Amino acid sequence: MATLGENIIDASGLPPFFKVSNADAVTIDAPDLRRGDAVRTWVRSLSGFQKEALIRSAKTGDTWRLVSDEGAYLNGYDAAPCPLGFLSSGMVASFMNEILALADQQGVEIRKLKLIQDNYYTMKGSMPKRTMVGGAENIELQVEIDCDLDDAALNEFLINATFASPLNGLMRGVHESLFKLGKNGQELPTAKVAELDVSLFPDPGDHFPKAEAEPTSLDLLVKVGPTPKKSVAKGTSKAASSLADEQDRRLNIGAVATMREDGIKEIQQMTYSPYGTNFRLLSSEDGRAPDANTYISAGVGFCFMTQFGRFVSMLKLDLPDYRIVQDTHFSLGGASGGTGKAGETDPIETHVYLETSESDETAQEMLDISEQTCFLHAFCRTNLKTKLKVVRV
Repeated sequence: MATLGENIIDASGLPPFFKVSNADAVTIDAPDLRRGDAVRTWVRSLSGFQKEALIRSAKTGDTWRLVSDEGAYLNGYDAAPCPLGFLSSGMVASFMNEILALADQQGVEIRKLKLIQDNYYTMKGSMPKRTMVGGAENIELQVEIDCDLDDAALNEFLINATFASPLNGLMRGVHESLFKLGKNGQELPTAKVAELDVSLFPDPGDHFPKAEAEPTSLDLLVKVGPTPKKSVAKGTSKAASSLADEQDRRLNIGAVATMREDGIKEIQQMTYSPYGTNFRLLSSEDGRAPDANTYISAGVGFCFMTQFGRFVSMLKLDLPDYRIVQDTHFSLGGASGGTGKAGETDPIETHVYLETSESDETAQEMLDISEQTCFLHAFCRTNLKTKLKVVRV
């Protein structure tokens, strides 16, 4: 099948990722702080499955522009990482933050460190029958490390570090996401999903193109090439496989993180199943590259938006334009933020803006099915664990 829409990401001439120099002029603000960080994410559909996000953090004050695309499995152009790649990248960056911070606190010398992470998701059911459901599975994390801790002490150290990640709050327990719905500028009640008890936020509308890039010498995103192939049970690699009416498949997104000499984390994002491209991303907590919470928040927003596009394209519904405003609230890291506690989060809050000629009931169903099939809202409502494997190097 032919690719969907236009390749706006490549045709725009803009760097795919950049720090926004004029966030106040764009009018994106950060939510009020409830915990340690509050992140507001605007996402809009560009064309096909290409999307653009602006993400502002209350903790850092920074605003980043990121873009996402899909591969052949969704008839995309592979012009940027898939949504799940952002969550994996933010997660592995957050784990590395806490490992290094905890080592510094405890006086542990780490001479070498490499994290190899695998995230798994499922998609089962029938879209025409409205029984399709996205799911999330436990995370596998291999830590390649050289340090002087004995095996028992090292295992305890790494468990404590992963628990200290702010993302731990979304992984542990069950978090039901909250939503507000707008159709053609009018607020609608939600149908099945839990409704957020506030008024619908103003629609960001056409404010996205106002964002201007702050100059940098760093290549924040590099397309490396095809992901190395590996066997995944119920994995898929065929074109348009993610658009099949009936599905029973397992997704595997990988991330490999190392620390560069300049203190920036370098992350290889792998798309094993459905099969796609390997991108190299950079992450930093000091403003030189997007921080972990920015990538995590972008991933959730991008994934949710993809489900709208998938549902309406499969059912041939009218949805020419759609956007969201999403708020995520994270605690500080247990080690990096000095709290000494496991990471915590609030339920994700999302305002949805649909422009459609469909009925109010269909607009409500678009929201319900998109939440039901979103891998990362499933991630939030599933109690997950990190399965550790330690390799001495």
